[in-house]
Amino acid sequence: MSANFWNERYETSTFIYGTKPNDFVAAVAHRIPAGPTLCLAEGEGRNAVYLAERGHATTAVDLSTKGLAKAQALASLRGVSITTQAVDLAAYTITPNAWSGIIATWAHLPPALRKVVFSQVVKGLVPGGVFILEAYTPAQLTFKTGGPKDEALCMSLSDLKEELYGLKFLVGHECQREVFEGTHHTGMGAVVQVLAIKPAS
Repeated sequence: MSANFWNERYETSTFIYGTKPNDFVAAVAHRIPAGPTLCLAEGEGRNAVYLAERGHATTAVDLSTKGLAKAQALASLRGVSITTQAVDLAAYTITPNAWSGIIATWAHLPPALRKVVFSQVVKGLVPGGVFILEAYTPAQLTFKTGGPKDEALCMSLSDLKEELYGLKFLVGHECQREVFEGTHHTGMGAVVQVLAIKPAS
């Protein structure tokens, strides 16, 4: 999906995915050690702002300038600051050995690009840093409550274990749960959740 697609989606003043952090991110954010965090495909900024409120220096990356403008507005409203970078993940390089936490919720990339980005995720974490992910599995196509319409953009736990080789999975499961995030993720969903740590040695 292009920057124009997402800019048009985020054009409304309403936060279409809400202003609260993703439920899984909120549940495991305490596992992120002190230090900077990176939010990939962050859209309107709800996770980035939440992490900034927890004391992390947070960078939000997304290809939509409209989404990131709303992220900055939300940060201002909450009294925190975040860094935003408008860039396609296909053209973005994650700085190696730089991040205490990297977050990707609903970051449904083409498989070839996903492999490249997740390889950079592994390299980008500091030892002891954690990666948090929630995404829709192929089973989501039967629910039709949000997410991609293309099965190739969905993720399975088995694929993620291969693509995130080098991280230790503390949480890794596929499940069904109710997702209520704004107007575009509403109802029962089939998801995969990952909390993975980069070993210290």
